[in-house]
Amino acid sequence: MVLKRFKSLTEGLPPTYWLLWTGTLVNRLGGFVIPFLTLYLTSQREIPVSQAALMVSLFGAGSFIAQLTGGELTDRLGRRPVMLTSFLVAPVMMITLGFARAIPLIAVATFAVGFFTDLYRPAVGAAIADLVPTESRTRAYGYNYWAINLGAAIAPVIAGLLANYTYLALFIGDALTTFVFGLIVYFGIRETRPVEAQNVKGATLQERFTQLKREPILLLFSFLALFFGIIYMQGFVTLPVDMGSYGLGPEQYGLAIAINGFLIVLVSIPISNIAGNWPRFEAMAASAVFLGLGFGFGALANTFPLYAVSVVIWTLGEIAASAVAPAIIADLAPVKLRGLYQGIFGSAWGLSFFVGPLLGGWVYEHLGANVLWGGCLGLGLVLTLGYLFMSAPAKRRMAKSSTI
Repeated sequence: MVLKRFKSLTEGLPPTYWLLWTGTLVNRLGGFVIPFLTLYLTSQREIPVSQAALMVSLFGAGSFIAQLTGGELTDRLGRRPVMLTSFLVAPVMMITLGFARAIPLIAVATFAVGFFTDLYRPAVGAAIADLVPTESRTRAYGYNYWAINLGAAIAPVIAGLLANYTYLALFIGDALTTFVFGLIVYFGIRETRPVEAQNVKGATLQERFTQLKREPILLLFSFLALFFGIIYMQGFVTLPVDMGSYGLGPEQYGLAIAINGFLIVLVSIPISNIAGNWPRFEAMAASAVFLGLGFGFGALANTFPLYAVSVVIWTLGEIAASAVAPAIIADLAPVKLRGLYQGIFGSAWGLSFFVGPLLGGWVYEHLGANVLWGGCLGLGLVLTLGYLFMSAPAKRRMAKSSTI
């Protein structure tokens, strides 16, 4: 019975997929730096909150450019070269950031970390689409997100303890786990790009981006993802600062974020197995409601238990979106444009990593926490309406192509 259940969970997912899954887990187990970067800059480098948020925003700027660049290179060069470049250069940039003292060097290093850390994402997304049939993609992306959050559940707790000893250990550990993912790719993963996608080199950038004009669902969906990400980013930028204002330190913040990861670990797999039957955009609308309510609840929080409740609520929204959104993008993409589509969608998240810290830090410092959390609630409700508005045209798109 157990063996039969295991086979049903893994059906349609080939061995190469599981190597990518393993590398993702290892990499995220060492995801120490970004959740604690604001605290590091404000406490160790004594940078004001608004400037620290700007530094973190540079990570988002690097990520934004990386997603577009990585998506295009993924289609032109292949998945494997892009992944190797990301996993072998990012550790060097991470160590550089750990030793940086001057603000200009911190800024440049943070941008470089954002670029090389996220350069691989379109390649992994495209590789999963290459390897996994349509009917199994929701599970595949859901399981991969589960691996990300298993690591995310453990990493902040370890990072919180290491931060009390030395922040430099965060940068070294993060770099090592990224390098291990590179070794997994180098020794275990061959190129997955389909034969029919290997004649992209002759196409100009203008020709390829012109094709995006014929896909308004992708563009609007990615636009909404930008604002979804802006809300989500507050959990890693302004949330630790707000908790600190009530005397809650790195250990408590690490535990709060660990709740996010552990909850995802507990329920992501069963949700991934049933999400294929959900109406896609209605599910995204529900996720936006939970995201907005969760961060909006932050206006009432002033103790660790209340912050924990807030995290639980917005995590439910995150889980719903994580199982559905990547499958939407993968199924929309023609074979020759898988990398580009992944890059467009990923760039929206990368841009939110830039805008989210900058906007959230400014609002928190100049208008206060209540305005910030209330704004998150309002924006979440606007996103809900946006996803519901997209539902009907998206269903017509599905009926026309039978790809979603």
